[in-house]
Amino acid sequence: MAEYEVINATIIVATLFIIYGIFLFFDLFKRNERYGYLAYIVALIPINVLWFLQFDALGVYLVLFILWIFCLLRDLYGVTKEKKEINDIVLYLVLAIIIQLILTAILPVSITAMQTNTTEYWFFYLPDTYTDTFGIESWVNSTILIAFRVTISILIGLVIVPLLVDLKGEDVPLPVFIIVIGLFIPPFLYLSFVWLPGAMALLTFLMSVLLFILLLLITKSGKEVQK
Repeated sequence: MAEYEVINATIIVATLFIIYGIFLFFDLFKRNERYGYLAYIVALIPINVLWFLQFDALGVYLVLFILWIFCLLRDLYGVTKEKKEINDIVLYLVLAIIIQLILTAILPVSITAMQTNTTEYWFFYLPDTYTDTFGIESWVNSTILIAFRVTISILIGLVIVPLLVDLKGEDVPLPVFIIVIGLFIPPFLYLSFVWLPGAMALLTFLMSVLLFILLLLITKSGKEVQK
């Protein structure tokens, strides 16, 4: 009986990944519709099924971030061809993140088995990667952790770099910098937590200062005197 359960689970997960692939390559169907952006959200379905099936909690998010990277690479290529807007890309990615956070607050409460190797941050059940002293938990596979760190760094980089390129040469008054940097603080915080949780606040502050300097270099105040 267990053998048939494994086969059925494999078929379900494979089918869900195929559905994700349809939305990922939706532009190839030349339907002139924007449903390809839904790939960010559709990626959540097979991922949460894997989580329900008790796959490694950290590995589940590793796969999710890889799926999102595929979406970003596709859409950023579209930006270079002037067929897509960076704002639409960020909008759908942020929407997918919000939906996943909501699911992490609902599913583990309804299905307690999904709480395995997770910890509750406010209302959200996320992988319990580090101990109270910032050591790595015993259940964590070191190879998956390294791959996870690299993958989340690439994902955040694929979002931040195009946004900075979009701001290059634009008129951005100094007070607006506070708003811009504020938008970058959440991904900086998460990136700092993933790599160096014991110095998360200081590392985030460092990255924010470096971003401030970079924005000073690539943007204008709008008050430059034309010579």
